[in-house]
Amino acid sequence: MSEPLRNTLLFAGVGALILLTGFMQSWNSALLILNMGLVSAIMALGVNLQWGFAGLFNVGIMGFVALGGLATVLVAMPPVEEAWAAGGLRLLTALVMGAATITAAVLAYGRLTGRTRTFVVLGILLVGFVIYRILLDPAKASVEAVNPALTGYLGGLGLPVLIAWPVGGLLAAGAAWLIGKTALGLRSDYLAIATLGISEIVIAVLKNEDWLARGVKNVVGLPRPLPYEIDLQQDPGFVDRATSLGLDPVTASTLYVKLGYSVLFAVVLIVLLWLAQRARNSPWGRMMRAIRDNEVAAEAMGKDVTARHLQIFVLGSAICGIGGAMMTTLDGQLTPGTYQPLRFTFLIWVMVIVGGSGNNLGAVLGGFLIWFLWVQVEPMGAWAMSWIVAPLAEDSALRLHLLDSVAHMRLLTMGVILLVVLRFSPRGLIPER
Repeated sequence: MSEPLRNTLLFAGVGALILLTGFMQSWNSALLILNMGLVSAIMALGVNLQWGFAGLFNVGIMGFVALGGLATVLVAMPPVEEAWAAGGLRLLTALVMGAATITAAVLAYGRLTGRTRTFVVLGILLVGFVIYRILLDPAKASVEAVNPALTGYLGGLGLPVLIAWPVGGLLAAGAAWLIGKTALGLRSDYLAIATLGISEIVIAVLKNEDWLARGVKNVVGLPRPLPYEIDLQQDPGFVDRATSLGLDPVTASTLYVKLGYSVLFAVVLIVLLWLAQRARNSPWGRMMRAIRDNEVAAEAMGKDVTARHLQIFVLGSAICGIGGAMMTTLDGQLTPGTYQPLRFTFLIWVMVIVGGSGNNLGAVLGGFLIWFLWVQVEPMGAWAMSWIVAPLAEDSALRLHLLDSVAHMRLLTMGVILLVVLRFSPRGLIPER
């Protein structure tokens, strides 16, 4: 079987699974799987750039995705005027002071030597930190005291939410640049440690700094690029069109909105996939794979390995940030407590490995397939388990234990899939060529 035909059949198979969900469950469920599959494919594409092209082991995907979600709040939510009046400018002054302290310490470290450098850098950091806290703490308390049940934060810029998607990529790219300047060029395990640590720091900041994005109280009611379902249901024209098609207006409004998101997400994925394919087949892409396969030989040929690693690490992280902003837009809220490594790091890695590391189409296929299984395995497991335990008595301890264990079917399935793929197709379903 030719490679194009095989790839077409694989994508058609995943599409058939989503269509089957629509026929057997509901089209709302099918479209939700499709939308989250599109977002997951974008995240997997970003990780594939880092690992498949350059061999960079990023285990902090969750942090870059969360920064994309934060960008949605900072860009799209309207500013809270009372909070800005209470302490907004003082907060910004404190942040500028913190950035100036770090900049001054870096400059002093680069220009001085010996013990003088040590004392000066420590002095700058100590004095700067004290001033920073003096400015920050009272301003933060004032902002968070402004109607904390509904706001208690500064809000955003009130711009169209679609602008937040590239801004999310920029935020993630900035964090990746800082991590890369520190950890790239050292052993690969240092990069893994750095990305893991920064990821946890990002989530900790989102959970605890209420003035930034309400912390664990969550930001709800994010602006949307599409109308709310309730508005469509109150539109006589939309109700008439839905009725003429034989659809209930409530169902029709939900399908309309989800289809709109599908179109938007598909456009973004197609553009990013096209750019990734162009990059892969360009001299730059061939150089990155040469560096991945043999760094020593690439350095001997005059290639700046560290600079190229930093470049592709920033690009891959930016794509993850875009995916994070899209996901938060789809959810309509920022919920820091939901960012878990299992969902936003481990699962994305499974998508890349199963789909085919180093192959952009493989990463996209893995994104759709693994997300479908992640959603559907638990209900399918519950159905299968109900048949298995049917002969047992209602109060049987074994029966109750097996039914309670259905919730773990997701983890078991992901592990089994990884084992099967690594055994029979170690390079993934669509391997690199």
